[in-house]
Amino acid sequence: MNRVAKLSLTAAALAGFATLSLAARPAQQSDEPVRAALLAAVDDEYLAEATYQAVLDKYGDVPPFSKIIQAERRHQQMVKAELDRRGWSYPANRYTGKIAAPASMLEACQTGVKAEMANIALYDRLLPTIDDPAAKDVLTRLQWASRENHLPAFQRCVDRGGTPGMGPGGGSGRRGGWQG
Repeated sequence: MNRVAKLSLTAAALAGFATLSLAARPAQQSDEPVRAALLAAVDDEYLAEATYQAVLDKYGDVPPFSKIIQAERRHQQMVKAELDRRGWSYPANRYTGKIAAPASMLEACQTGVKAEMANIALYDRLLPTIDDPAAKDVLTRLQWASRENHLPAFQRCVDRGGTPGMGPGGGSGRRGGWQG
């Protein structure tokens, strides 16, 4: 093959590579809202776990914190599985050991109410930004668990003046539906 033919082939290959690179770029950009939403979700689940762990460390194995912290850990695993599926990394929990427990159980339960309301609002903001069905399903399930299970359990705790107790479903706050 002569030099001109080699240069022509090289130029064609480079042009094809540039075209492929440019074609791939919009797809990467469209994945960014999904990645950002999943990372925000795992961060919020980390915050909830660390907050509820601080309560458990101070007050012992008290419902609803003892049940809901388990759910928060499952939620993290769901989001991490979705990130793993896409080959995206995620950080460790930056909140571990850095959250102070509230001064009373009533304040702890009020903190739980606020945390779950913030979680629901986070998903209200995130869900419209993504169109990926698998990611949307995970985030929808997490929001449902916060709204239907966690928030009512913490609200019952507030209603009892912070006295730990067992709600429907043995303290888990579950009323049927998706278990989370």
